[in-house]
Amino acid sequence: MDWLDQLKNTFLNFDAMVAVFPQLLGTGLVNTLVISAAATVIGIVLGMIVAVMGISPSRWLRTPARVYTDIFRGLPAILTILLIGQGFARLSQDIFGPSPYPLGILALSLIASAYIGEIFRAGIQSVDRGQLEACRALGLSYGKAMRLVVIPQGIRRVLPALVNQFIAIVKDSSLVYFLGLLVSERELFRVGQDAAVLTGNLSPLVLAGLFYLVITVPLTHLVNYFDDRFRTGRRKATPPKSGLDEVDEVTPIPVTLGSNT
Repeated sequence: MDWLDQLKNTFLNFDAMVAVFPQLLGTGLVNTLVISAAATVIGIVLGMIVAVMGISPSRWLRTPARVYTDIFRGLPAILTILLIGQGFARLSQDIFGPSPYPLGILALSLIASAYIGEIFRAGIQSVDRGQLEACRALGLSYGKAMRLVVIPQGIRRVLPALVNQFIAIVKDSSLVYFLGLLVSERELFRVGQDAAVLTGNLSPLVLAGLFYLVITVPLTHLVNYFDDRFRTGRRKATPPKSGLDEVDEVTPIPVTLGSNT
């Protein structure tokens, strides 16, 4: 049918895909991973600071952490990227030159840190408070008990959520194109969009979407694996191997009561 051929040519034009594939792989994929990884690392550092401030006994630390989290979680990601990318453009030019690449990473880092901070806070607060009290009873300071005992356990519990957040950052990295990246700095979406505009065909965008799926789908299954592993534990119940492991049934010994004569 004509409409089937038209759809195939619009979305699955292999000539257009082959033409843009090297640029998607060599430029788009590399920049997407660099932006996402850098934003995640900075977001984890800032998020841990925000989480520790958010659970601090001091109101002077809790309140700024709460305000910071509410702002960067409440604003749309694209609005935050545009405000930071355009608002600090002149300052960035003096430091990094004309490239808006660093500002895109900074904006994504601030957004990610607000979500990661809440993830860390929930993980830390899920640790039984008795452990902190036991550490204090042993003479450890509050900061040392949190750093050595409570925080490591909280991080372990939120690893699946952190991987989920990285997946979200990978997808949000496509919004950085609004800042007008240089040709060598364009990520997957911008490379696919430019090729689609030049060819008048959507197949390059479809291929860019496939690249995103190659990144996100395995990570999604990895999250499910970690989540299942942490829920069920490493040890699984096994049946007894021999009769020695089984509990023998105790046969009651009858007792005969004699009568006095």
